[in-house]
Order: sequence, then structure tokens, then C-alpha cells
Amino acid sequence: MRKSAEEARRTRDRIVSVAVTQASSAGLSGLTIGSLAETLDMSKAGVVGPFGSRAGLQLAALERAVELFMEAVVAPGRAAEPGLPCLHAVIDSWCAYLADSPFPNGCFVTAASCELDGQPGELRARLYDAVTRWRRFLAEQVTTARAAGDLAPDLDPEDLVSTLTGLAMAANQEIQLLGDEGAARRARRLMRAALARHRPGPAA
Repeated sequence: MRKSAEEARRTRDRIVSVAVTQASSAGLSGLTIGSLAETLDMSKAGVVGPFGSRAGLQLAALERAVELFMEAVVAPGRAAEPGLPCLHAVIDSWCAYLADSPFPNGCFVTAASCELDGQPGELRARLYDAVTRWRRFLAEQVTTARAAGDLAPDLDPEDLVSTLTGLAMAANQEIQLLGDEGAARRARRLMRAALARHRPGPAA
């Protein structure tokens, strides 16, 4: 029984891994049971079985992509001191993630945001929750840095979060659409410059 459960877990993980890769190229709406079954050399029933439906498989793919983003970008920040050191670590890991994305078409969360922003439903709701948590995490670090005196006391955390997010989304487009090899380095420089502009004192 234990062996069967482990095999089922491995099979599910394998399906989700391929699903995330395919969804990165075709979008979550373009994810089909047939194409996955062909790639995995499995039956359609075997592919959809662990998830109950195509919608369940789409959700699993989205959640895996978000997990990978959190592991690559957020975890290094959490390992640093809260506030400005965390923001510097996040910026570095975020830009490294953009430069060397594990997905064929770049940042999955950015692509999914463009795909789902006008598509009400559970997928959009799950992505909304993930992006909201991410932005809240960034805003908390800005607030902590501001309280420590590392950032100007009149800085609105949401302003800086929007600036950093906009630079990341622009870099993703420059990398994926324009083939700009310097985009991630530029984004890192501009993100760090945005932090520097809000340092307190005459030098800011």
C-alpha cells in the first residue's frame, strides 16, 4: 500500500511537471489532456485521474509554478535580514530568475497574469491570491526598512512595489519578446537604483 501511494505521488508530480512546461508555452487555457497524454505516453484517463478534471490539472500546474517562483525568488529574501537586506536579496534572485527562467516562455506568473486578468474563475482567483501574497511580502519588507531608517519615512510601500513589479514585467518582455540579453542586468540596476532614491538624507 505504501509503495502504491509513493508511485501515485511520483506519477502526479511527473504529470504536473510536464503540464507546467506545456502551459508555459501554450498558456493554461491551451493545456490539453491529449497533448499531455501523448508527451507522457499515458492514457488520457491516467493523466486526468489524479486531478479529477482538466480544471484540477490546470490548478495544480499553476500552484506548482507559483511554488517554483517562491522557492527561487522569495526564499533567498527570507534567508536575509528583514527590510533592506531582504529587498536586495529578492531583487538579485528575482532578476536571476528572469534571466534563467525554468520555463520556456519566461516568468510563468507574469504570463499567467496577462492570460487570466480578464478571465473570472478559480484559476484567476488562485493567481490573484498568490500575487497578492507576493506584493504584501514586498510591501512588508519596505515597511520594515522604512521603520529601521533605511528608507525615507514618507515612502509609500505600494509605490515601490509597483515600481519593482513594473521593472520585472518589462524585463520579462525584453528577454522573451525582444531577445535582450542585458534586460535582467538592467532591471537589477534599476531596481537597486529605485531603492537608493528612497534612502533618507541629502544623498537620496
